[in-house]
Amino acid sequence: MSTTAIDEDRLNAFMGQFVQDLGAALSVASVIIGDKLGLYKAMADGSAVTPAELAERTGTDERYVREWLSGQAAGGYVAYDAATERFTLPPEQSLALAQDNSPAFIPGAFQLAASVIKDEPKIAAAFRSGEGVGWHEHDHDLFCGTERFFRPGYIANLVPSWIPALEGVEEKLQAGALVADVGCGHGASTLILAAAYPNSRFVGFDYHDESIERARSSAREAGVEDRASFEVAAAKDFPGEGYDLVAMFDCLHDMGDPVGASRHVLGSLKPDGTWLIVEPYANDRLEDNLNPVGRVFYSASTMICTPASRDQEVGLALGAQAGEARLRDVVAEGGFTRFRRATETPFNLVLEARP
Repeated sequence: MSTTAIDEDRLNAFMGQFVQDLGAALSVASVIIGDKLGLYKAMADGSAVTPAELAERTGTDERYVREWLSGQAAGGYVAYDAATERFTLPPEQSLALAQDNSPAFIPGAFQLAASVIKDEPKIAAAFRSGEGVGWHEHDHDLFCGTERFFRPGYIANLVPSWIPALEGVEEKLQAGALVADVGCGHGASTLILAAAYPNSRFVGFDYHDESIERARSSAREAGVEDRASFEVAAAKDFPGEGYDLVAMFDCLHDMGDPVGASRHVLGSLKPDGTWLIVEPYANDRLEDNLNPVGRVFYSASTMICTPASRDQEVGLALGAQAGEARLRDVVAEGGFTRFRRATETPFNLVLEARP
């Protein structure tokens, strides 16, 4: 039996990484508590507070708050002044933790992370059986967390840069177009578009009825019911035709039969229509995705995206790191003749397909 020599420096470096990862993992619940109980929002003005003052502001217990603040300070989420024994939420962290409509808002990501930990037994069972776990079978926090995680990126990019990057689409939306948002979830992307383009009509589709009910409620709250409606339907059979734009945000890779969805989109579009596909950023080769962003997406794909696809017919399981080449193949197999990368962000591929 051979013995492998251990490089002590490499082992120590890995253990240092482990400590960072463990601290981040254990902080997930703390961030969710800070979000849920309004602790971050109560510090959003940047004023320095003692644990007792923050507890009074939020109707919480001072001893718990003191421990929470100490952990947040250790992680760099809040700042601590030893001279005054007070804590502050710096403006950058306030933008990320306390302002829901900020393009940098992140608590939804932690809510999503917590959901996959709760669902671990289901995914472990799927590893053994090879069966899928449907989106609808996950913990409720996944649905809310996903919407809150992706919405800041849509706020920052959808109307300012993604729509303008498409050929002739912005002009159509301004004049009055018919749009299908397929796999809309809670409807964040649909509502952003509806608010920006009041002359157009938007229909959001999702197979998950609970999400559609939430989207309808959000449309009422946003005052865009006159132009944004939501229906329960899957990507391969959503109703209607003559769409100027069909959009799919971060969902094509979750589908069991993305080629079938591609064919259905083609049949639903006008001859000069456009299919907007937004997917997690990925290079085409595995070795080029071995980085922090790839780690996030591969981990999410293991727990959410691949099981969701395996739960459906065909079960192609593209995964959240499919990459542009594989997505191009799916689109071409569906019958589209034109395909290009319209733009990108560090987290998104923004793809345009046309008949």
